[in-house]
Amino acid sequence: MKRLALLLPIAALIAAFFAFGLHHHLTLDAFQASHDSFDTWYQRQPWLVLGGYFAIFVVATLFLPIAALMTVIAGALFGFWKGALVASFAAALAAVLAFWLSRFLLHDTIQRHFGERLAAVNAGVARDGPFFLFSMRLVPVIPFFIINLVMGLTPMQSRTFYWVTQLGMLAGILVYVNAGTQLAEVEQLSDVFSPDLIASLALLGVLPLLGKKLLGLLRRRLRPG
Repeated sequence: MKRLALLLPIAALIAAFFAFGLHHHLTLDAFQASHDSFDTWYQRQPWLVLGGYFAIFVVATLFLPIAALMTVIAGALFGFWKGALVASFAAALAAVLAFWLSRFLLHDTIQRHFGERLAAVNAGVARDGPFFLFSMRLVPVIPFFIINLVMGLTPMQSRTFYWVTQLGMLAGILVYVNAGTQLAEVEQLSDVFSPDLIASLALLGVLPLLGKKLLGLLRRRLRPG
């Protein structure tokens, strides 16, 4: 009943959001068209705009796949350094809230019905979870909200999820924020990451996991007996 009491208002909010057409305003074209108005508003009320952006980022990215767009907007509104700082902490908070929501709504049910099948997965997350999460955060092709929801179903601790998320998303956030500072040159979000850049980030994410595996192998080889 507690889960249902939480799920119903969330579903109602999402339905109302789309029913009133608010999703049409959360596009790159819509923001580019109104960028000058937003910029003027920010010059007049900087703290109000910062707080509003932070709140909208956290709430909207809980349920909508718009984290990349919101990060580009941060660069366009606040500049590189301030935009990166605000977007980084807003994204981390949104991720943790989605992680908690997934864990509260689904974790017990999933583990109860599929616990035996997931035993190996749970053991892997307990052993190498931070490395896998770091790798996923660095690869921009994996949706932000899917990672949050999936990791909430695992036994990973919240504090581990937070610091790995904060660190792992930083490279991607810097790229998107930098694109936002050059908003006029960005036609679509997929243009922000080149294949070479995606491959570089993927390699960067895999290196810590490979390093741990190689270190473990070396220790076993050097173990006496």
